[in-house]
Amino acid sequence: MQAETSDAVLDTAGLAVFLANIYLPAVLYFPSVGVARHVASRDELPEPGKYVGRARRALANYHENLPFFLTLGLLALIVEGTDMAQAVLGAQLFVWARIAYIACYMISIPWTRSTAFTVGFVGLALMALALI
Repeated sequence: MQAETSDAVLDTAGLAVFLANIYLPAVLYFPSVGVARHVASRDELPEPGKYVGRARRALANYHENLPFFLTLGLLALIVEGTDMAQAVLGAQLFVWARIAYIACYMISIPWTRSTAFTVGFVGLALMALALI
């Protein structure tokens, strides 16, 4: 039961990181457009700065990876015989790697960002292998 709880908590943590990543571009963009333009129709907005662009690209990458993470996490909870310790380890790797990935993307550390992505991918692979 402890491992199942840990996996569910990590799925929730993955969603929390995703939610933070959703709001990051808006939080960075809001000061450049101001309150009046932000509450208006926003038909004509200034170009986003480099940090808003980075936050948006990191979010787009998360959109590509989150469905796999959630699917594997839910399958780990459902499939009989899942190696929960391995699934939880993979989920931990994924969540921490996504936090590192977003941070590295925002401060522009290319090789470290790619390494963080790879660690997250390894986490997904561990979660998948735990189902076998």
